Amino acid sequence: MWYAIMAEDVPNSLEKRLANRSAHLARLQVLQDAGRLLLAGPFPAIDSTDPGPAGFTGSLIVAEFASLTEATTWANNDPFVISNTYLNVTVKPFRKSLP
Repeated sequence: MWYAIMAEDVPNSLEKRLANRSAHLARLQVLQDAGRLLLAGPFPAIDSTDPGPAGFTGSLIVAEFASLTEATTWANNDPFVISNTYLNVTVKPFRKSLP
């Protein structure tokens, strides 16, 4: 089943994001290579695809896992969680309807 992982960053998270980005992306790449990643990306802090020093306010990942427990465990082991880049992470089942 698909699961939405919605994360909210701590204030002024850009430095932490940059320090942990490669490890975070490596985990996402494993999901993508396995055909289990529907989408992933950050929420820019301003109305721009490249917010520069304004940074980001969180992230959204939609990926396939065997259970909510597995999705939550995966999310809680993300480098952005471990480094306290994320303030809050919510994991919910997701049903893709369109497209």
